[in-house]
Amino acid sequence: MVDNVDMLVPSQRGVVERSAVKDGATSVDQVAVEEPLEIRVAGDAISITMRTPGDDQELALGFLYAEGVIGSVDDVGSAAHCGRPSEEGFGNVIDVLPAPGIALAPERTFAARRGTLVSSACGVCGRLSIEDLVARCTPLDDPSRMTAARLARLCTAMREKQHLFARTGGVHAAALFDMSGALLVLREDIGRHNAVDKVVGSLLLGRALPARARVLAVSGRASFEIVQKAVVAGIPFVTSVSAASSLAIDLASRMNLTLAAFARGETVNVYAAKERVVF
Repeated sequence: MVDNVDMLVPSQRGVVERSAVKDGATSVDQVAVEEPLEIRVAGDAISITMRTPGDDQELALGFLYAEGVIGSVDDVGSAAHCGRPSEEGFGNVIDVLPAPGIALAPERTFAARRGTLVSSACGVCGRLSIEDLVARCTPLDDPSRMTAARLARLCTAMREKQHLFARTGGVHAAALFDMSGALLVLREDIGRHNAVDKVVGSLLLGRALPARARVLAVSGRASFEIVQKAVVAGIPFVTSVSAASSLAIDLASRMNLTLAAFARGETVNVYAAKERVVF
């Protein structure tokens, strides 16, 4: 199992100060940090993503889980930053090593490597074809039901806990809730998909997959990769502050995931697996 945890270095606090001029007056703004993270598997570079530093171990493991490179935290021996804290750029490379006797899905590792650069706004990119993603996912067989009003309110509850966003206005969030609406975990990042990977990584590290959490709330839009990551994690509800894309709706319908968008107050638009929502 994983025996190394992330070290919190100054560049990983998520916020820096930069000067700005508005109406002729100079001020100091708090700005979200954006830095690259290279994810390696046994020394081989798999992906580079632009992210907000922090929770890097969760991000790496969540990404590798979504890609099918690892099947559980038991596949992982360690996940640690490379280099020395005194070195420039320390914290921007993380290497995931397999547990003794484990080979980390080499065909998945190769497929993930095809998309070397994953930007903070990236979707599937070239990592895997849509057909392959769908083939790896099993339609969700979950009888859970929730009112539309509660589903909508979860995005408001998430927003109230977005402390980094409150300071910078420059990051997305992903949050997991149980059916009662209790918040279980929230992560922020400059990239929507990174925030979700961090959430899933936290579940992996807590040995909480299949997920006890039933609802994934995301800021911004609900895109294909958000739905895909939720399906792989076994989460039957996704609700978003903004719109859902056509491909996200199609995948959610195919995988029997309840997809809601435009959460406003106590109203929400439900696009897929509508039978789980009580109006």
